[in-house]
Amino acid sequence: MQTNSARMKYLILVLSTLVSLPVEAESNRSYKAKKAFKIDNPCPTTGRTKGSCPNYVIDHIKPLACGGSDTPENMQWQTKAEAKAKDKWERKEC
Repeated sequence: MQTNSARMKYLILVLSTLVSLPVEAESNRSYKAKKAFKIDNPCPTTGRTKGSCPNYVIDHIKPLACGGSDTPENMQWQTKAEAKAKDKWERKEC
């Protein structure tokens, strides 16, 4: 039977692993490339080159998972609905 201390350590380990996953995935992407893309391609909704872009995401034309580059030339604005649809089929194409 586990003690409360052992359960707590296990819970902390599980939670820290789950919390760190998105951070690690995001850290592989270039913040500078995303920023450069926004400068040359203002948000379709607001026209701004900084901050969020309501209802849009920055999409990699050729997905990173399929060998696409993390450069502004491989990025485009995409509606959230389009991105969701593309996510369903794009990795199958690799």
